[in-house]
Amino acid sequence: MRCAEEGAAWSNKSSPRRGGDGYNAEARNPKVANPRHGLKRHGWLDKVALMQAHRVSRRGFVRQSATAAVPLLLAANAPTLPGAEATSGRKLKVVCVGGHPDDPESGCAGTLARYAALGHSATVIYLTRGERGIRDKSIEEAAKIRTAECEEACKVMGGKAVFFGQIDGATEVTKAHVDAMTKLISTENADVVFTHWPIDTHMDHQVASFLTIRACMALRQRTRLYFFEVNSGSQSQGFQPNTYVDISSIVEKKKSALFAHMSQDGQGIWRDHHEIIAKWRGREAGVAAAEAFVHLNRDTQISNLPGV
Repeated sequence: MRCAEEGAAWSNKSSPRRGGDGYNAEARNPKVANPRHGLKRHGWLDKVALMQAHRVSRRGFVRQSATAAVPLLLAANAPTLPGAEATSGRKLKVVCVGGHPDDPESGCAGTLARYAALGHSATVIYLTRGERGIRDKSIEEAAKIRTAECEEACKVMGGKAVFFGQIDGATEVTKAHVDAMTKLISTENADVVFTHWPIDTHMDHQVASFLTIRACMALRQRTRLYFFEVNSGSQSQGFQPNTYVDISSIVEKKKSALFAHMSQDGQGIWRDHHEIIAKWRGREAGVAAAEAFVHLNRDTQISNLPGV
């Protein structure tokens, strides 16, 4: 896309984010995921189930929830992650790439916290340190403050913070940066990768997404790629999720991770934007609160159409 090729020449992070809600109330044919990925597929009490590609009634969903057990982020008709079968008990490597401090927390803090609670490793890669995100602070001062906020948020989520080294409002997609992101994700040996949905009004978000997409496509190891939303309707655009994670039991951790970003009014971000989104995605999935994702399904599927 043209904006990513030219690099990001601006940033809207100088003040706490505000924007419209912009939700699509159409049926999503969703599938709900559970973080038993890599663990035994029985004995869980989350009332979470995979919803098939056809429309499912609320009663049908509840009935399926009582009988089905599904690993976290299982794509429709796709196999589980290599080594993550029900009997393996293998611990997974989960990586999340966000444009700024507070972006991963907004999009998937609950999911990352659930992974961490199950003993999987979670690494959060911040493309920038949000250097232009605090009014009346120098780039250096803002970077120091926001780096500390990232570290605190990652403690809450149970993850590790890594900083990619680009500058807020001046990010770019180059071959060198793609190679660096590829090396970083490869070093983490990621099984599951999250990043921004690429259609976004903030160019730093797009850059983070494109770098991650190119990196995942270049990886030799098999990696599942999922896109998260940030402030849909104002920033993420045209986001149509196909995977949901129930965060009802861990929503307080998501809030605490966002609240760690005091310089960005994390409480306001939650109250004005992501509390609404979590409840809405929960409604779509039939649970109290959920995070939603678009899974880039790269599995071999000749045809899923009925009768073909």
